[in-house]
Amino acid sequence: MTGYGGGMFDPAQLRTFRTVAQTLSFTQAAQRLGLRQSTVSQQVRKLEAAAGRQLFLRDTHSVELTEDGEAMLGFARTILEANERATRWFAGARPRGRLRFGASEDFVLTQLPEILEGFRRDHPRVDLELTVELSGTLHALLEAGRLDLVLAKRSPDRPGGQLVWRDRLVWIGSDRLRIEPDRPLPLILFPPPGLTRARALDVLERHGRAWRIACTSGSLNGLVAAARAGLGVMAHTRGMIPPGLVRVPDRVGLPDLGAVEFALLRGAGTGAAHGGADALAAALLAAGDRLHRGG
Repeated sequence: MTGYGGGMFDPAQLRTFRTVAQTLSFTQAAQRLGLRQSTVSQQVRKLEAAAGRQLFLRDTHSVELTEDGEAMLGFARTILEANERATRWFAGARPRGRLRFGASEDFVLTQLPEILEGFRRDHPRVDLELTVELSGTLHALLEAGRLDLVLAKRSPDRPGGQLVWRDRLVWIGSDRLRIEPDRPLPLILFPPPGLTRARALDVLERHGRAWRIACTSGSLNGLVAAARAGLGVMAHTRGMIPPGLVRVPDRVGLPDLGAVEFALLRGAGTGAAHGGADALAAALLAAGDRLHRGG
């Protein structure tokens, strides 16, 4: 890809930029890439200089992509995915065997199916078994040795795993829903042990906001249908809001739900699953922004 000054954009700088965009943190990006934070900042500055545009808005508290940053992310994704697929093709021995992969319900409406299809195309000798469950359930299955790799929300009391991206939880619902401040807040929730459910209830209790459960479903599609029907509000990741639903305006006065992190966690097993888990983990880390932004 040709830079603004007529040269080629550096793949290493593009990879660093993509990781910052996924984690929205120079510190987290440095940890994931195994670099110093100063190196990450320097590579982003060089990419911005090559593009002649500012790619991030950043202050002491937050990092956000600019409009040009969003455009660069799409270009970086295309370049790096082609590069990484070529590298995997010529890397030598390909993984094979059974791989038990768990993904949380959050990804039902994202591009995860397309990413898994690409993985199966690149690694035809891996027998992929997919389990879709609540994040809390996936953590338990992994600890019990029934899964090899999990992509799920990272629990505050289980900070391990490899960060894929971070975002904020927000309240969402139908744009026709009217929330009455003097009545209990109608909630649309996953059942226990859903991590989003626990966060929403804890935040409401700490702020003294009355609530009632209007719908419970273990299926994201079920929750979305209830929300579209105007039954209530649900807590959801800001970058993954389903079509037909909108953020509840700040003026309504609902309490802030805080940050959320999605991470890859690996099982303790050995054998053929390791090669497949490494390959799928690499593919998911590379495609993290596609999951997050839905396109």
